[in-house]
Amino acid sequence: IWISYGKLHRWGWVGRCFKFKLMKPLTLCVVVNHMLFSFSPLGVSPLKVQMPALSPTMEQGNIVKWLKKEGEAVAAGDALCEIETDKAVVTMESNDDGVLAKILMEEGSRNVRLGTLIALMVEEGQDWKHVEIPSPDAAPPSEATPATQAMRSLKPKVLSHSLVFFSRLRLSPAARHILDTHGLDPKLATPTGPRGIITKEDALNLLKASPAPKAVPSVVASTPPSPISAPAASPPPPGSRPNIPPLSVPGKPGAPGTFTEVPASNVRRVIAQRLTQSKTTIPHSYASIDCDMAAVMQLRKDLAKEQIKVSVNDFIIKAAAVTLREMPEVNVTWSGDGARALDSVHISIAVATDKGLITPIIKDAANKGVQEISSNAKALAQKARDGKLLPEEYQGGSFSISNLGMFGISGFSAVINPPQACILAVGTSRAELQLCEDDQTLSTKQLMTVTLSSDGRLVDDELASRFLDKFRANLEKPQRMALV
Repeated sequence: IWISYGKLHRWGWVGRCFKFKLMKPLTLCVVVNHMLFSFSPLGVSPLKVQMPALSPTMEQGNIVKWLKKEGEAVAAGDALCEIETDKAVVTMESNDDGVLAKILMEEGSRNVRLGTLIALMVEEGQDWKHVEIPSPDAAPPSEATPATQAMRSLKPKVLSHSLVFFSRLRLSPAARHILDTHGLDPKLATPTGPRGIITKEDALNLLKASPAPKAVPSVVASTPPSPISAPAASPPPPGSRPNIPPLSVPGKPGAPGTFTEVPASNVRRVIAQRLTQSKTTIPHSYASIDCDMAAVMQLRKDLAKEQIKVSVNDFIIKAAAVTLREMPEVNVTWSGDGARALDSVHISIAVATDKGLITPIIKDAANKGVQEISSNAKALAQKARDGKLLPEEYQGGSFSISNLGMFGISGFSAVINPPQACILAVGTSRAELQLCEDDQTLSTKQLMTVTLSSDGRLVDDELASRFLDKFRANLEKPQRMALV
């Protein structure tokens, strides 16, 4: 039955009519049922394209650019649009074959939540100009009661891929995981996948429409902006704190003592969440050491004569990676129950962008030479500034390095990037006179201060001190580890 039905579905209406006399009675009933329930006099039933989850921490995204136009054919795997997540700009690919019929979220749309309908597609051969646009819900999900949600989900809907003969629920693995995690009833989901399968997007829609605890209504959002000069406009809600200083009025010059709210980007919100998580859940310990950079400076000059250009930071990355390979007890992360030893050394490097700080990863840095590390670091830094990093290029690091030496910072303490155990803060190099113990003479040294922030649950003070001592020894003798 399913084989015959699938073939007819691909042949189209002509094929279905042509093959009627070759069908068995039961197969004929299935096909007629599909024809009756998939016909809609109001327009062509669409394939829904919804905002996907393109990163583990993504809750909403921005539509940057549409790569397909309305009426253009789309194959499964084709790039549909570019979406800005909380980390980078990611290309969204199509899951179905068909024609892009209607773009519902134009380029520049911001803060589009997961599961939101952003476009409509139709199957190949259908009239895309007469696609049926779903009407928005009359009331927001938060105001609907559980009984209303259940009744709404049980209303008969016209589904082009559902068969009334089969009542057994069909769930995709992702949809089953979402429904089981949040304790949702699969019967309340509206299937939109082939042959009545409940897809991940269907589960996300049900999760979005599920009843949530009532929030305190916002008075400012429901009233138009007005001058703040009159102090007694309306009493604030109980328990709320008034704006002190008062909020400035958009479009008017700010009065003395007012302020202007700056909306936070997706990247900035995630940075704030992770920094708060790090400082409130990780016991930070700090240790600093001075490294003599004379040998690194001389080696850089020698390599420059051979047209090999590398930076001081490339040597620092290499020294940290080699030290982690020599001391695997530091190459760990916190898993919630304890330490998790890592098999590979992946160094995260902090890159400042217009949207905030992001940490692309140089993988297997201990097995790469300084020149290869340099080329990887430059490419990743440029992709980070352009917002083109892929998720695998900034997730999964084992150790972080933050270098502010190029800004003239002599030394600082960095915040650990969870679940990593350490981050190394690097300052600028400086010239200092020091007394040589051998001949009691003064000599000038190029010293650089590095500060290790370590998770006290994983790396205690003694282990951190030994790590810094080994790191200094490797950095001060770059010939031993530079081009390994």
